[in-house]
Amino acid sequence: MRITDFWSRMEAHFGASYAHSWAKDFALAELGGRTCEQAIAAGIETVDIWRAVWVHERLPLSDR
Repeated sequence: MRITDFWSRMEAHFGASYAHSWAKDFALAELGGRTCEQAIAAGIETVDIWRAVWVHERLPLSDR
């Protein structure tokens, strides 16, 4: 997944103004306690980060 696709999905779920804030501030157990931004910086694939968000937020299968 391209980084632009990841951010598009984040913005679709959280809203354009909140997505980046959430990604910066909210640590996910599914990412080893990292935030999305920390996971990106650590080189974790964005598809894996999105899956972690998807699991954590219990999004519908259609959003996977």
